[in-house]
Amino acid sequence: MSRDTARGATPRRLAAISGVTSAVGTPTLIVVATLVAPWFSWRTNAFSDLGVTPPTELLFNGTLIAGGLLALPFAWLLWTTSDGIGGRLRGGLFAITAVALGAVGVFPSGDPLHFPVAATHFLGVTATLAVDGICRRDRTTGRLAGLAAVGHAVAWIAWAQEVLFPPGLALPEFVGALVLATWVTALSPVTPLRSGSDRSRADAVES
Repeated sequence: MSRDTARGATPRRLAAISGVTSAVGTPTLIVVATLVAPWFSWRTNAFSDLGVTPPTELLFNGTLIAGGLLALPFAWLLWTTSDGIGGRLRGGLFAITAVALGAVGVFPSGDPLHFPVAATHFLGVTATLAVDGICRRDRTTGRLAGLAAVGHAVAWIAWAQEVLFPPGLALPEFVGALVLATWVTALSPVTPLRSGSDRSRADAVES
């Protein structure tokens, strides 16, 4: 590896780790917040309720803001790894998803902007994974990403139709967080959990 290549690898590696930290750390700290709030019910509450009620306001909102910021370097990595239009779209959609996540913490439940930014985040998760699945449909990880996008959409449809999930938003929200964490850590073309050869440009370049 040349010196210039090594210099480029370090920020890319850090960006990948930053994305994983966001994807795994955000839902983990949200679960911690539910444990701090004895009133919280997974069956009847939404996670956003944690952002307007003591003593979890700072923990919940701060977690979302930090998670959104940590996800942005990963969006940059997705964008710069891909030469095709589809790959750039995937990176752009993930950036929107990350910004929306942080915005949920900035605009807590009850704020007029809360629902739009929350909906943007969860729609962004589905859209990012769907585009990745289409772009990398010739690869196992790409096909799995596409299936994850479908599963995420089906989970929300099932909740809306009052089947499978209780009336609270927490469970479908948590499914979305787990789907995103799985994609970032194990399925995306730039996951740090695969070897460098597995994450070659051939895995990310689309026509």
